[in-house]
Amino acid sequence: MDEVIFYDTLRQGLWIAVIISLPILVAALVTGVTIGLFQALTSIQEMTLTFVPKLAAIVIVYWMSMGFMAETLSSFFTGQIVPMIAGI
Repeated sequence: MDEVIFYDTLRQGLWIAVIISLPILVAALVTGVTIGLFQALTSIQEMTLTFVPKLAAIVIVYWMSMGFMAETLSSFFTGQIVPMIAGI
């Protein structure tokens, strides 16, 4: 395998990882900022208050975007990785 092909496949794989993880990370960020703002406005300093809403938001977003994640990853593997392994 040529270095150019290796690095291009690595770049595409990392980009797919970013695209797949983006919905979950955005949900965690938005939920964390919202709960942090609520804590700052109400002076509630409970450390466990952010955990449950973040976990719930992550689970909901993961459930909603599971099909997109699976389709993106499987299309990358069938379009890029499998032909390279098979030598096509």
